[in-house]
Amino acid sequence: MQEKLEFLIALAQEQHFGRAAQVCGVSQPNLSLAIKQLESHFGVPLVDRGSRFVGFTPEGQRVLEWARRIVGDTRAMHADIETMKQGLTGHLRLAVVPTSLPIISKITAAFWRQHAGVKLTISSHTSTEVLSRLDNLEADAGLTYLDNEPVGRVLEIPLYRERYHLVTPADGPVGDRQSVTWEEVAGLPLCLLTPDMQNRRIIDHIFKEVGLNVDPILESNSLVALATHLKSGLWSTILPKIVTEPLSFPSNLRTIPIVAPEMSTLIGLVVSVRDPQPPLTAALMAEARAVASQLAEQA
Repeated sequence: MQEKLEFLIALAQEQHFGRAAQVCGVSQPNLSLAIKQLESHFGVPLVDRGSRFVGFTPEGQRVLEWARRIVGDTRAMHADIETMKQGLTGHLRLAVVPTSLPIISKITAAFWRQHAGVKLTISSHTSTEVLSRLDNLEADAGLTYLDNEPVGRVLEIPLYRERYHLVTPADGPVGDRQSVTWEEVAGLPLCLLTPDMQNRRIIDHIFKEVGLNVDPILESNSLVALATHLKSGLWSTILPKIVTEPLSFPSNLRTIPIVAPEMSTLIGLVVSVRDPQPPLTAALMAEARAVASQLAEQA
């Protein structure tokens, strides 16, 4: 039964029978047969089918919720027993919004000092993808926004607030200022994250609140791409204060607080609701709580 439930989770992840089969390491006919066997077991269709995967029926969505819970708890049980046998080992997967990538090492370094036998994987995703990866058991924890858009049924550990600053050439129009307004920022040649990123949606919303509509010169889903373009001295951007120091901007750039209004958004660690938590996730949560005050001071 667990294998069939894992197939269902993979189908939710990939939204395609062929790709789901590939992820699971089985043929597409075998995966389709397993889904049909689940449907026969429950006596209801779970998947809407056309010439391709369309989606899940209401019953399928409910079974999927239980599948995630059952498979997640089973994996957590195995991890718990392994920890009892040989200590904390394994693989911890973190899904992180791009603006938190420069500071995630403060948590992972603290974690690894305590648990050097654990392998860590960090991947960059939109806030929507972070939650999806938690749901589909592709990530063990995430760093994302907590108070702007719904985060669903997760446990949250608040870490710091994003406070928005302008990064701009020191010899530019506002390079000598101690603070700037959003209206002044709107008049600069901007490079920003793409609209699928929640950071960008937050920034766009702030501009709309002050009656402005901004069309950036350059967009990217990569902070590295933004940072390298800033170093040319041609563009400006808007970034959380906490990420500007790790990005090590050269002296020809200045970081200036944006006021009128001053805005901030809460960032935190999120994990799936599970009791007890898997050992790796529980250990990560403990380290996150320990460094939260340090991050809050830097934000």
